[in-house]
Amino acid sequence: MTETITSRPVRTGPPATPALGGLGLFTVLLAAALPLVDFFIVNVALPTIGADLSASEAVLELVVAGYGVAYAVLLVLGGRLGDLFGRRRLFLGGMAAFGLTSLACGLAPDAWSLVAARVAQGASAAAMLPQVLATIQATTTGPRRAKAMGLYGATAGLSMVAGQILGGVLVAADIAGTGWRSVFLVNVPVVLAGLFLAARAVPETRSARPEPVDVPGTFLLAASILTLLVPLTEGRAAGWPLWTWLSLAAFPFAAAAFFAVERRADRAGRTPLVPPSLFAIVSLRRGLLLIVPFSIGFSGFMFVIAVALQQGAGLGPVAAGLALAPLAVVFFLFSLAGPRLVARYGTRVVPTGAALQGVGLALMTLAAWRSWPDLGLVELLPGAAVAGAGQALQLPVVLRLVLSEVPAERAGVGSGVMVTTQQSSLALGVATLGTLFLSLVPGMGMRDALVTTLLVQLAGVVLTGLLSLRLPRTID
Repeated sequence: MTETITSRPVRTGPPATPALGGLGLFTVLLAAALPLVDFFIVNVALPTIGADLSASEAVLELVVAGYGVAYAVLLVLGGRLGDLFGRRRLFLGGMAAFGLTSLACGLAPDAWSLVAARVAQGASAAAMLPQVLATIQATTTGPRRAKAMGLYGATAGLSMVAGQILGGVLVAADIAGTGWRSVFLVNVPVVLAGLFLAARAVPETRSARPEPVDVPGTFLLAASILTLLVPLTEGRAAGWPLWTWLSLAAFPFAAAAFFAVERRADRAGRTPLVPPSLFAIVSLRRGLLLIVPFSIGFSGFMFVIAVALQQGAGLGPVAAGLALAPLAVVFFLFSLAGPRLVARYGTRVVPTGAALQGVGLALMTLAAWRSWPDLGLVELLPGAAVAGAGQALQLPVVLRLVLSEVPAERAGVGSGVMVTTQQSSLALGVATLGTLFLSLVPGMGMRDALVTTLLVQLAGVVLTGLLSLRLPRTID
């Protein structure tokens, strides 16, 4: 009797990457919201922090800038480490560190302890956030990726507005006598829930060809960002001492050295921290160029309106935060419609969004000029609603566009470059538009300083609209 032996086919090649399920997507989007919420949540809490900790204006600016600068400096490195050691591992470690540093912020006994904890919190966020986009890129394809990236963009925009509203509510609620400390302590239970979910639902991915850390590139990128952002943020409050001008003068040299080192490494076949060859991707290059003015205007507006409504219009933290509620609600609703509009009209929705945002900003500027100092939710509602619709048609679409053609093996570095650009621009917005506004107040008064700053931002929106005309018509 002859026995027939049937052999099973042997699978070759790397194992398939697990798909990101619904619970996993919710978890990474929750993590994406945390750092952005924390960038904006302190805006309405700063007066209370200053009074409680006897902090000077310069130190209070460090509470904002220390977080933003550390976050921006380390983001690309965080993406590279995720490619190298595993994105889920870096995600879990970064999230745990974010929870611990949030606890340190909430328990800070003095102003300088708070500044140090905020710097550490920004570094933790830089380890966690790049893994979100890299995981989405590596574990989704086609319509599922488009949907996930659309939800990421909606989450990012909504988090920036919701952070400011939440900050006002928490400070006023004074939960168990914690006052401003609750804006940081609220992160702890959210992080614990996120860690539990991530351990169950977020798959492990890493680059198929991981590269070692580019040490010279990392240091030169850090030097470039620090020499620009630190003097712009601290200069006005410190009286523009000599070191601020020397730092700004060093910025172009640091940036040029960074570009030269990265280009040399790229041509030698190594993978630098930020590969110049990555910018050959048209969708990435033009999308990043659009993110800069958009993010500068967004963060600058949020900071300026928080100061103006509290110190000028005399609103409390809750009223100052809720004045932007129409922007948040409309942003969320229009974000849901964004993917369908992009499928039908392509990136033409982006210049349409810029036009709507410009109209909304003009309405808010008119409201500030006519109604001051009686400026609040009712007066800002029409402009905030229109601006929210316009922003929702821009940010999610552009964030999706930037990474649409980045190869999966470069997902970590691509997401790191995008988020670094966004975060640096957010910090630059507070530094530039915030400095402009605060510098104009003594000579012009609060109303005219606010109107002037909003008009400057309106010029930025026009620039965003013009740049959006050069975007590729379709998104893969």
